Amino acid sequence: MKLSNRVLQMEESVTLAANARAKELMAQGKDILSLTLGEPDFPTPENIRQAAIEAIRDGKASFYTVTSGLPELKAAIVNYFANYYGYGIESNQVLVATGAKFCLYSFFMSVIDPGDEVLIPTPYWVSYADQIKMAEGRPVFVEGKEENQFKVTVDQLEAARTAKTKVLVLNTPSNPTGMIYTAEELLAIGNWAVAQDILILADDIYGRLVYNGHEFTPISSLSEAIRKQTLVINGVSKTYSMTGWRIGYAVGEPELIQAMSKVAGQTTSNPTTAAQYAAIEALTGSQEPFETMRQAFEERLNTIYPLLAEVPGFEVVKPQGAFYLFPNVEKAMAIKGYTDVTAFTQAILEEVGLALVTGAGFGAPKNVRLSYATDMASLKEAIKRLQKFMKD
Repeated sequence: MKLSNRVLQMEESVTLAANARAKELMAQGKDILSLTLGEPDFPTPENIRQAAIEAIRDGKASFYTVTSGLPELKAAIVNYFANYYGYGIESNQVLVATGAKFCLYSFFMSVIDPGDEVLIPTPYWVSYADQIKMAEGRPVFVEGKEENQFKVTVDQLEAARTAKTKVLVLNTPSNPTGMIYTAEELLAIGNWAVAQDILILADDIYGRLVYNGHEFTPISSLSEAIRKQTLVINGVSKTYSMTGWRIGYAVGEPELIQAMSKVAGQTTSNPTTAAQYAAIEALTGSQEPFETMRQAFEERLNTIYPLLAEVPGFEVVKPQGAFYLFPNVEKAMAIKGYTDVTAFTQAILEEVGLALVTGAGFGAPKNVRLSYATDMASLKEAIKRLQKFMKD
């Protein structure tokens, strides 16, 4: 069978690959502790689950909705933006899709022509680059230096810009680093993008998961000009512990949303109807379960961060949001005789049963990612295993 060049050139998601390997070893009866996937360990709150059950019982979940999402869910997103973004939007500016990942895909398919370039600050979430390639665009990586909290500057972006630059991807708080751009940094970047007529893809999926007094500023909230240049990606997966429900949404100019809806119409059609009713409750119901979860993540971060920093050769910048730690392990690799971070990560898995994610897939060949979206006991055990690995 001759497969397409498109799929042959596609990289496998390193996060999913790491999790799959961990599960494979678990199935063999081995004691494996996995900190690979970026999903909360809390169950979806009861009120949200109940909303889906009621929709099913009432027969409302049995049928297609319009491709771009239930009008009631769009209305909830409009209200959510007024509350958490501080500006008004209309329902024709909203696309609800099968996960935030599909929102990203439909965006790239809607705006990228062959040869168009997309600026991606590194470290970056693993799927950006391959989705751009699927749309026949070219990812252009701009290094977010560790000494600048893994963030890029306008000068760096301008140096990378060419006549073919079409889009800037901006993810804050960041997966994998957990770092947050300040309002001043975002205003400078936003004004630069407007001046250069570059679209901004604002991946805000971790926007409410911030800790220790840090604040998230949506770049789309800084000016009308920046807002018109920006497509916001968000969803219920991380904030409401709903990764399995697969509901994401995009907010932008009506012309762009209509184009993205066309892509959805020829691929997924509408997202699962019952999940949409659950998302309505997530956005409009009690926010107390979210805050309980956020506080738990903050406690885990503040407990585990100093312990990880004590592991020989692990150097880590304390994150401000999301739920990942992204230590630099260059010195640790040298201690253990490794030069390749993927091989180093694999050795940790095989020798002490701890599954982490190689930084290579995030554009960071000196780092590893671990998720602290799991219970405290498991996190402390993970540190013990790392200590053992480094001392053996």
